Amino acid sequence: MSTASETSSIEFPAVPEPDEQVKRQAIARQEQLTKPAGALGRLEEVGVWVAARQGVCPPRPFARPRVVVFAGDHGVAAHGVSAYPSEVTGQMVRNFLDGGAAVNVLATTAGASVRVVDMAVDAETPAVVSARKVRRGSGSIDREDALAPEQVHAAVTAGRAIADEEVDSGADLLIAGDMGIGNTTPAAVLIAALTATEPVAVVGRGTGIDDQAWMRKTAAIRDALRRARKVLDDPVALLRTSAGADIAALSGFLAQAAIRRTPVLLDGVVVGAAAMVAEELAPGARQWWLASHRSAEPGGTLVLEHLDLAPLLDLGMRLGEGSGALTALPLVTAAVRVLGEMATFAEAGVGGPTEAEATGPAGVGGPQA
Repeated sequence: MSTASETSSIEFPAVPEPDEQVKRQAIARQEQLTKPAGALGRLEEVGVWVAARQGVCPPRPFARPRVVVFAGDHGVAAHGVSAYPSEVTGQMVRNFLDGGAAVNVLATTAGASVRVVDMAVDAETPAVVSARKVRRGSGSIDREDALAPEQVHAAVTAGRAIADEEVDSGADLLIAGDMGIGNTTPAAVLIAALTATEPVAVVGRGTGIDDQAWMRKTAAIRDALRRARKVLDDPVALLRTSAGADIAALSGFLAQAAIRRTPVLLDGVVVGAAAMVAEELAPGARQWWLASHRSAEPGGTLVLEHLDLAPLLDLGMRLGEGSGALTALPLVTAAVRVLGEMATFAEAGVGGPTEAEATGPAGVGGPQA
Protein backbone atom coordinates (compact mmCIF):
# COMPACT_ATOMS: atom_id res chain seq x y z
CA MET A 1 0.00 0.00 0.00
CA SER A 2 1.10 3.55 -0.65
CA THR A 3 1.53 6.23 1.95
CA ALA A 4 0.58 9.88 1.86
CA SER A 5 4.24 10.82 1.45
CA GLU A 6 4.55 8.86 -1.80
CA THR A 7 2.26 11.24 -3.66
CA SER A 8 3.27 14.41 -1.86
CA SER A 9 6.94 13.87 -2.64
CA ILE A 10 6.21 14.54 -6.32
CA GLU A 11 4.34 17.80 -6.63
CA PHE A 12 3.23 19.50 -9.83
CA PRO A 13 2.25 23.17 -9.97
CA ALA A 14 -1.20 24.12 -11.21
CA VAL A 15 -1.72 23.57 -14.92
CA PRO A 16 -2.34 26.88 -16.74
CA GLU A 17 -5.50 27.38 -18.74
CA PRO A 18 -5.41 27.85 -22.52
CA ASP A 19 -6.09 31.44 -23.61
CA GLU A 20 -9.88 31.85 -23.72
CA GLN A 21 -9.73 35.33 -25.27
CA VAL A 22 -7.54 34.09 -28.13
CA LYS A 23 -9.91 31.16 -28.60
CA ARG A 24 -12.77 33.61 -29.11
CA GLN A 25 -10.66 35.62 -31.56
CA ALA A 26 -9.83 32.46 -33.50
CA ILE A 27 -13.48 31.45 -33.73
CA ALA A 28 -14.36 34.93 -34.96
CA ARG A 29 -11.60 34.77 -37.57
CA GLN A 30 -12.81 31.36 -38.77
CA GLU A 31 -16.20 32.93 -39.40
CA GLN A 32 -14.64 35.59 -41.64
CA LEU A 33 -12.59 33.26 -43.85
CA THR A 34 -13.70 32.75 -47.46
CA LYS A 35 -15.83 29.67 -46.89
CA PRO A 36 -19.15 28.84 -45.28
CA ALA A 37 -18.81 28.66 -41.51
CA GLY A 38 -17.97 25.12 -40.45
CA ALA A 39 -17.31 23.95 -44.00
CA LEU A 40 -13.84 22.62 -43.14
CA GLY A 41 -15.19 20.63 -40.21
CA ARG A 42 -12.64 19.58 -37.60
CA LEU A 43 -9.85 21.46 -39.37
CA GLU A 44 -11.52 24.64 -38.10
CA GLU A 45 -11.78 23.28 -34.58
CA VAL A 46 -8.13 22.21 -34.53
CA GLY A 47 -6.96 25.60 -35.76
CA VAL A 48 -8.83 27.26 -32.90
CA TRP A 49 -7.42 24.70 -30.46
CA VAL A 50 -3.83 25.48 -31.49
CA ALA A 51 -4.39 29.25 -31.37
CA ALA A 52 -5.68 29.04 -27.80
CA ARG A 53 -2.64 27.00 -26.74
CA GLN A 54 -0.17 29.30 -28.47
CA GLY A 55 -1.94 32.36 -27.07
CA VAL A 56 -1.96 34.12 -30.43
CA CYS A 57 -4.39 34.49 -33.34
CA PRO A 58 -3.75 33.62 -36.06
CA PRO A 59 -1.67 30.68 -34.82
CA ARG A 60 1.91 30.15 -35.98
CA PRO A 61 2.97 27.11 -38.00
CA PHE A 62 4.97 24.78 -35.78
CA ALA A 63 8.69 25.51 -36.10
CA ARG A 64 10.06 22.51 -34.18
CA PRO A 65 7.70 19.58 -33.65
CA ARG A 66 9.55 16.98 -31.63
CA VAL A 67 8.96 13.28 -30.99
CA VAL A 68 10.35 11.67 -27.84
CA VAL A 69 10.18 7.86 -27.78
CA PHE A 70 10.38 6.35 -24.29
CA ALA A 71 11.72 2.79 -24.36
CA GLY A 72 11.60 0.13 -21.68
CA ASP A 73 11.21 -3.59 -21.10
CA HIS A 74 8.63 -5.24 -18.89
CA GLY A 75 9.07 -8.37 -16.79
CA VAL A 76 5.60 -9.60 -17.66
CA ALA A 77 6.79 -10.17 -21.24
CA ALA A 78 8.60 -13.28 -19.99
CA HIS A 79 5.22 -14.93 -19.39
CA GLY A 80 4.10 -15.18 -23.01
CA VAL A 81 1.98 -12.03 -23.38
CA SER A 82 3.65 -10.81 -26.58
CA ALA A 83 4.32 -12.21 -30.03
CA TYR A 84 7.90 -10.90 -29.90
CA PRO A 85 10.81 -11.61 -27.53
CA SER A 86 11.98 -8.84 -25.22
CA GLU A 87 15.30 -8.60 -27.11
CA VAL A 88 13.42 -6.69 -29.80
CA THR A 89 13.17 -3.58 -27.59
CA GLY A 90 16.90 -2.99 -27.60
CA GLN A 91 17.12 -3.88 -31.28
CA MET A 92 14.43 -1.35 -32.09
CA VAL A 93 16.24 1.35 -30.13
CA ARG A 94 19.18 0.83 -32.47
CA ASN A 95 16.81 0.89 -35.43
CA PHE A 96 15.44 4.25 -34.26
CA LEU A 97 18.95 5.63 -33.99
CA ASP A 98 19.76 4.34 -37.48
CA GLY A 99 16.63 6.00 -38.91
CA GLY A 100 15.02 2.76 -40.05
CA ALA A 101 11.77 2.64 -38.06
CA ALA A 102 8.28 3.83 -38.90
CA VAL A 103 8.65 6.75 -36.51
CA ASN A 104 11.69 7.96 -38.44
CA VAL A 105 9.99 7.78 -41.83
CA LEU A 106 6.79 9.41 -40.61
CA ALA A 107 8.68 12.12 -38.73
CA THR A 108 10.62 13.02 -41.87
CA THR A 109 7.37 13.16 -43.84
CA ALA A 110 5.72 15.41 -41.24
CA GLY A 111 8.72 17.67 -40.62
CA ALA A 112 9.43 16.50 -37.09
CA SER A 113 12.60 15.29 -35.37
CA VAL A 114 13.01 12.23 -33.16
CA ARG A 115 14.67 11.64 -29.80
CA VAL A 116 14.92 8.23 -28.14
CA VAL A 117 15.21 7.75 -24.37
CA ASP A 118 16.09 4.41 -22.77
CA MET A 119 14.33 4.30 -19.41
CA ALA A 120 14.38 0.54 -18.74
CA VAL A 121 15.59 -1.42 -21.77
CA ASP A 122 16.92 -4.81 -20.71
CA ALA A 123 20.07 -4.37 -22.79
CA GLU A 124 23.06 -2.11 -23.14
CA THR A 125 22.22 0.92 -25.27
CA PRO A 126 24.34 3.85 -26.46
CA ALA A 127 25.08 6.59 -23.94
CA VAL A 128 23.19 9.09 -26.07
CA VAL A 129 19.91 7.41 -25.11
CA SER A 130 20.65 5.86 -21.70
CA ALA A 131 21.73 8.84 -19.58
CA ARG A 132 18.45 8.75 -17.60
CA LYS A 133 18.04 4.98 -17.48
CA VAL A 134 16.41 3.83 -14.24
CA ARG A 135 16.94 0.06 -14.46
CA ARG A 136 17.09 -2.86 -16.89
CA GLY A 137 13.53 -4.04 -17.31
CA SER A 138 10.65 -3.58 -14.89
CA GLY A 139 9.12 -6.04 -12.49
CA SER A 140 6.50 -8.54 -13.61
CA ILE A 141 3.42 -6.64 -12.51
CA ASP A 142 1.17 -9.68 -12.13
CA ARG A 143 3.25 -10.77 -9.13
CA GLU A 144 5.49 -7.88 -8.03
CA ASP A 145 5.84 -4.12 -8.21
CA ALA A 146 7.10 -2.72 -11.48
CA LEU A 147 9.50 -0.36 -9.70
CA ALA A 148 10.98 0.41 -6.32
CA PRO A 149 9.83 3.70 -4.72
CA GLU A 150 13.04 5.54 -5.57
CA GLN A 151 12.87 4.25 -9.15
CA VAL A 152 9.36 5.52 -9.84
CA HIS A 153 10.36 8.93 -8.52
CA ALA A 154 13.46 8.92 -10.71
CA ALA A 155 11.39 7.97 -13.77
CA VAL A 156 8.70 10.62 -13.28
CA THR A 157 11.37 13.22 -12.57
CA ALA A 158 13.25 12.20 -15.71
CA GLY A 159 10.10 12.60 -17.81
CA ARG A 160 9.55 16.08 -16.43
CA ALA A 161 13.17 17.05 -17.06
CA ILE A 162 13.02 15.76 -20.64
CA ALA A 163 9.92 17.87 -21.31
CA ASP A 164 11.74 20.90 -19.91
CA GLU A 165 14.79 20.18 -22.07
CA GLU A 166 12.71 19.95 -25.22
CA VAL A 167 10.68 23.09 -24.53
CA ASP A 168 13.81 25.03 -23.55
CA SER A 169 15.41 23.89 -26.82
CA GLY A 170 12.56 25.37 -28.84
CA ALA A 171 10.09 22.52 -29.28
CA ASP A 172 6.65 24.04 -29.87
CA LEU A 173 4.73 20.78 -30.34
CA LEU A 174 5.56 17.55 -28.52
CA ILE A 175 4.72 13.98 -29.45
CA ALA A 176 5.33 11.18 -26.96
CA GLY A 177 6.07 7.75 -28.35
CA ASP A 178 6.63 4.34 -26.76
CA MET A 179 8.68 1.24 -27.45
CA GLY A 180 8.73 -1.83 -25.27
CA ILE A 181 7.83 -5.46 -25.80
CA GLY A 182 4.96 -6.26 -23.43
CA ASN A 183 4.10 -2.61 -22.73
CA THR A 184 0.44 -2.93 -23.73
CA THR A 185 -0.04 -5.19 -20.70
CA PRO A 186 0.77 -2.54 -18.05
CA ALA A 187 -1.08 0.00 -20.21
CA ALA A 188 -4.18 -2.20 -20.07
CA VAL A 189 -3.84 -2.54 -16.29
CA LEU A 190 -3.68 1.23 -15.82
CA ILE A 191 -6.66 1.80 -18.12
CA ALA A 192 -8.75 -0.90 -16.46
CA ALA A 193 -7.90 0.40 -12.99
CA LEU A 194 -8.69 4.04 -13.75
CA THR A 195 -11.91 3.29 -15.66
CA ALA A 196 -13.16 0.46 -13.40
CA THR A 197 -13.23 -1.88 -16.40
CA GLU A 198 -12.81 -5.65 -16.36
CA PRO A 199 -9.66 -7.09 -17.97
CA VAL A 200 -11.42 -8.77 -20.86
CA ALA A 201 -12.66 -5.37 -22.09
CA VAL A 202 -9.19 -3.86 -22.36
CA VAL A 203 -7.05 -6.75 -23.58
CA GLY A 204 -5.95 -6.32 -27.18
CA ARG A 205 -3.77 -8.29 -29.55
CA GLY A 206 -0.78 -5.97 -29.07
CA THR A 207 1.93 -7.14 -31.45
CA GLY A 208 -0.43 -9.71 -32.97
CA ILE A 209 -0.73 -12.45 -30.34
CA ASP A 210 -2.72 -15.64 -30.89
CA ASP A 211 -5.61 -16.88 -28.75
CA GLN A 212 -3.40 -18.73 -26.25
CA ALA A 213 -1.23 -15.66 -25.68
CA TRP A 214 -4.37 -13.53 -25.41
CA MET A 215 -5.59 -15.75 -22.56
CA ARG A 216 -2.22 -15.54 -20.81
CA LYS A 217 -2.25 -11.77 -21.22
CA THR A 218 -5.79 -11.54 -19.81
CA ALA A 219 -4.78 -13.59 -16.78
CA ALA A 220 -1.72 -11.42 -16.19
CA ILE A 221 -3.81 -8.26 -16.38
CA ARG A 222 -6.38 -9.75 -14.01
CA ASP A 223 -3.70 -10.54 -11.42
CA ALA A 224 -1.98 -7.17 -11.85
CA LEU A 225 -5.29 -5.36 -11.58
CA ARG A 226 -5.91 -6.85 -8.13
CA ARG A 227 -2.69 -5.20 -6.99
CA ALA A 228 -3.37 -1.93 -8.82
CA ARG A 229 -6.79 -1.41 -7.26
CA LYS A 230 -5.19 -1.20 -3.80
CA VAL A 231 -3.32 2.01 -4.73
CA LEU A 232 -5.86 3.79 -6.93
CA ASP A 233 -5.87 6.80 -4.61
CA ASP A 234 -2.20 7.50 -5.35
CA PRO A 235 -1.04 7.95 -8.98
CA VAL A 236 2.65 7.63 -8.09
CA ALA A 237 1.99 4.38 -6.25
CA LEU A 238 -0.07 3.17 -9.21
CA LEU A 239 2.90 3.79 -11.52
CA ARG A 240 5.22 2.05 -9.08
CA THR A 241 2.97 -0.96 -8.77
CA SER A 242 1.61 -1.38 -12.26
CA ALA A 243 3.51 0.59 -14.91
CA GLY A 244 7.27 0.64 -15.47
CA ALA A 245 9.99 3.25 -15.84
CA ASP A 246 9.05 4.07 -19.43
CA ILE A 247 5.36 4.67 -18.69
CA ALA A 248 6.17 6.56 -15.48
CA ALA A 249 8.49 8.84 -17.45
CA LEU A 250 5.79 9.30 -20.09
CA SER A 251 3.37 10.44 -17.39
CA GLY A 252 5.83 12.98 -16.05
CA PHE A 253 6.61 14.17 -19.56
CA LEU A 254 2.95 14.72 -20.51
CA ALA A 255 2.12 16.51 -17.27
CA GLN A 256 5.15 18.79 -17.51
CA ALA A 257 4.43 19.68 -21.13
CA ALA A 258 1.05 21.03 -20.03
CA ILE A 259 2.62 22.98 -17.20
CA ARG A 260 5.02 24.48 -19.75
CA ARG A 261 2.08 25.52 -21.99
CA THR A 262 3.25 23.27 -24.81
CA PRO A 263 0.66 21.40 -26.89
CA VAL A 264 0.99 17.64 -27.19
CA LEU A 265 -0.29 15.36 -29.92
CA LEU A 266 -1.16 12.11 -28.14
CA ASP A 267 -0.44 8.76 -29.77
CA GLY A 268 -1.93 5.35 -29.01
CA VAL A 269 -2.87 3.13 -26.12
CA VAL A 270 0.41 3.10 -24.15
CA VAL A 271 0.81 6.87 -24.31
CA GLY A 272 -2.90 7.16 -23.59
CA ALA A 273 -2.56 5.10 -20.42
CA ALA A 274 0.31 7.31 -19.29
CA ALA A 275 -1.82 10.37 -20.10
CA MET A 276 -4.58 9.12 -17.81
CA VAL A 277 -2.10 8.95 -14.94
CA ALA A 278 -0.62 12.32 -15.91
CA GLU A 279 -4.07 13.86 -15.60
CA GLU A 280 -4.22 12.48 -12.06
CA LEU A 281 -0.79 13.93 -11.29
CA ALA A 282 -1.56 17.34 -12.79
CA PRO A 283 -5.33 17.88 -13.11
CA GLY A 284 -6.22 19.88 -16.21
CA ALA A 285 -3.21 18.70 -18.21
CA ARG A 286 -5.54 17.13 -20.79
CA GLN A 287 -6.49 20.61 -22.01
CA TRP A 288 -3.06 20.72 -23.67
CA TRP A 289 -3.39 17.37 -25.45
CA LEU A 290 -4.91 16.67 -28.85
CA ALA A 291 -5.83 13.05 -29.62
CA SER A 292 -4.22 12.04 -32.91
CA HIS A 293 -6.04 8.77 -33.57
CA ARG A 294 -8.17 5.97 -32.18
CA SER A 295 -5.95 2.99 -31.47
CA ALA A 296 -7.08 -0.43 -32.66
CA GLU A 297 -6.42 -1.64 -29.10
CA PRO A 298 -9.69 -1.87 -27.10
CA GLY A 299 -8.23 0.29 -24.36
CA GLY A 300 -7.69 3.14 -26.80
CA THR A 301 -11.37 4.05 -26.90
CA LEU A 302 -11.58 3.88 -23.10
CA VAL A 303 -8.69 6.36 -22.87
CA LEU A 304 -10.39 8.81 -25.22
CA GLU A 305 -13.68 8.58 -23.35
CA HIS A 306 -12.00 8.99 -19.98
CA LEU A 307 -10.07 12.09 -21.08
CA ASP A 308 -13.00 13.45 -23.16
CA LEU A 309 -10.88 13.69 -26.31
CA ALA A 310 -12.03 13.17 -29.90
CA PRO A 311 -9.48 11.53 -32.23
CA LEU A 312 -8.52 13.07 -35.55
CA LEU A 313 -7.99 9.74 -37.31
CA ASP A 314 -9.26 6.18 -37.13
CA LEU A 315 -7.01 4.08 -39.34
CA GLY A 316 -6.79 0.87 -37.32
CA MET A 317 -3.23 1.68 -36.21
CA ARG A 318 -1.61 -0.02 -33.21
CA LEU A 319 2.15 0.33 -33.68
CA GLY A 320 3.02 2.93 -31.07
CA GLU A 321 6.34 4.80 -31.42
CA GLY A 322 4.36 8.03 -31.99
CA SER A 323 3.33 6.76 -35.43
CA GLY A 324 -0.35 7.70 -35.16
CA ALA A 325 0.46 11.18 -33.93
CA LEU A 326 2.92 11.72 -36.77
CA THR A 327 0.32 10.55 -39.28
CA ALA A 328 -2.07 13.19 -37.92
CA LEU A 329 0.53 15.97 -37.71
CA PRO A 330 0.12 17.13 -41.34
CA LEU A 331 -3.61 17.62 -40.65
CA VAL A 332 -2.81 19.76 -37.62
CA THR A 333 -0.33 21.73 -39.69
CA ALA A 334 -2.97 22.25 -42.39
CA ALA A 335 -5.48 23.46 -39.80
CA VAL A 336 -3.00 26.03 -38.48
CA ARG A 337 -2.14 27.29 -41.96
CA VAL A 338 -5.79 27.56 -42.98
CA LEU A 339 -6.58 29.76 -40.00
CA GLY A 340 -3.45 31.83 -40.45
CA GLU A 341 -3.14 32.17 -44.23
CA MET A 342 -6.60 31.86 -45.76
CA ALA A 343 -8.05 35.22 -46.86
CA THR A 344 -11.01 36.78 -45.11
CA PHE A 345 -14.03 37.95 -47.07
CA ALA A 346 -12.86 41.55 -46.66
CA GLU A 347 -9.29 40.83 -47.76
CA ALA A 348 -10.38 38.92 -50.85
CA GLY A 349 -13.23 41.22 -51.83
CA VAL A 350 -15.64 38.30 -51.63
CA GLY A 351 -19.20 38.70 -50.45
CA GLY A 352 -19.82 37.29 -46.97
CA PRO A 353 -22.71 35.18 -45.74
CA THR A 354 -26.25 36.50 -45.57
CA GLU A 355 -27.53 37.67 -42.22
CA ALA A 356 -29.50 34.42 -41.77
CA GLU A 357 -26.43 32.27 -42.32
CA ALA A 358 -24.20 34.50 -40.19
CA THR A 359 -26.52 34.10 -37.20
CA GLY A 360 -27.17 30.41 -37.77
CA PRO A 361 -25.84 27.43 -35.80
CA ALA A 362 -22.58 26.97 -37.71
CA GLY A 363 -19.33 27.32 -35.83
CA VAL A 364 -16.50 25.45 -34.23
CA GLY A 365 -16.02 23.91 -30.85
CA GLY A 366 -16.46 20.50 -29.31
CA PRO A 367 -14.49 18.67 -26.65
CA GLN A 368 -11.10 19.54 -28.13
CA ALA A 369 -11.56 23.29 -28.60
